[in-house]
Amino acid sequence: MKIKYAIGVDLGGTKVKLGIVTSEGRIVKKISVPTLANDGPEKSIGQIKKGIKSLLKGNKKLIQGIGIGSPGTVALKKGTVENPPNLPGWGKVHLGKIISEEFKIKTHVENDANAAAIGELIYGSGKDLTSFIMVTLGTGVGGGIIFNRKLFRGDHGGAGEIGHITIDHNGKECNCGSFGCLETYLGNNYLVEEVRHQLELNKDSIIYKLLDNNLDNLSPKVIHDASLLGDKFSQNIIANLGETLGHGLASVVNIFDIANIIIGGGVAGFGRPLFNSVKESVKSRVLTPLKPKIKVLKASLKNNAGIKGASSLVFYD
Repeated sequence: MKIKYAIGVDLGGTKVKLGIVTSEGRIVKKISVPTLANDGPEKSIGQIKKGIKSLLKGNKKLIQGIGIGSPGTVALKKGTVENPPNLPGWGKVHLGKIISEEFKIKTHVENDANAAAIGELIYGSGKDLTSFIMVTLGTGVGGGIIFNRKLFRGDHGGAGEIGHITIDHNGKECNCGSFGCLETYLGNNYLVEEVRHQLELNKDSIIYKLLDNNLDNLSPKVIHDASLLGDKFSQNIIANLGETLGHGLASVVNIFDIANIIIGGGVAGFGRPLFNSVKESVKSRVLTPLKPKIKVLKASLKNNAGIKGASSLVFYD
């Protein structure tokens, strides 16, 4: 069988990750560029174009199409992206049309977490599952729902926005405009700021030593490293993170009667302690018949889920 190639674009709030991917899910070449999200949509789209141009050099004849995974609500047929929470000023952007006209290559656009879910369904931890809930933990909290091996998109393409479940009606304002969303308690920015604040009362944490007392460089990786060294403060942070996520996911499990959960994104690197906390938290809140059926799996595509999932939009159109 002839190998087919596509470009997959994973548009994030901090970075745009791009790659040339085969129809078998093998990444031939991969690059990343900063999103420059705070500079507005034109700048971010320019970064996407910059990355695609780099990948197309000497390869354009091989490329069958371009797939883009983007935050926000996506109108699949029109390729429009609407109000992505962590991309300021976007409103409604005809991203698919812009990219296809620029490169004269057919372009598909899908919500980024949906694209990651499709990637896991085809190439990853969801290959042997009929249905699952996918959640991605990064700058924001994304979600995708696979039901009977098909992506559930809802009436307007916005289904699966797990990060915007309200878990505290008096909570902090979210980038989406609502209050107390799950994302406001789990996104990278919140996590770092919350840990930095709590460290004022936990001066004995190993984190200080790892950062030479410079908390400006605090990141989820540092929290993870400290937890592996036995830092109780960091271990509690991870356990609490899992508990909060689990409480939110329990509502999704109860609504859809789907007991398989796949977790991806950078924060998923916290590993087994996070996964155990999520599992126990979900089980504590779901309906009794579902409790023994809950499974929490790690996304096997890791940081490549977005790229592979986006490319699969081309192959499985």
